[in-house]
Amino acid sequence: MLDKTMVSAWLQAYVRAWKTYDPEAIGNLFSENAIYLYSPFHKPVRGRAAIVASWLEHRDTSRTYDAHYDPVMIDGKRAMSRGSSFYFEADSVTVKSVWSNIFLLSFDDDGHCSEYCEWYVMRKIKQS
Repeated sequence: MLDKTMVSAWLQAYVRAWKTYDPEAIGNLFSENAIYLYSPFHKPVRGRAAIVASWLEHRDTSRTYDAHYDPVMIDGKRAMSRGSSFYFEADSVTVKSVWSNIFLLSFDDDGHCSEYCEWYVMRKIKQS
């Protein structure tokens, strides 16, 4: 049964995979026939291999981002998480943008994500 600990571990693995762009780490997140939507308005990426290829094709610059996400709802094999993604200037310190994220996730019996859809909005940053 899907629980908060399992979803939290998956979300941490998601962030690690994003930071490393390791193809195996990315692939280990998803089921063979997973469906991945970068937003509800994007064309879905279908299948583990296509998801890995898509991630590798659209890389963010190393050390210019970080993120933290937490599960907020679990219902059967479905979960919802919320969190923030932070993008930094080239100095890896100065915040360039902050995004609020909601992930809608479905999991298979092996703990792989079978459906992923992200909703996001950029937050205003107070200028000093």
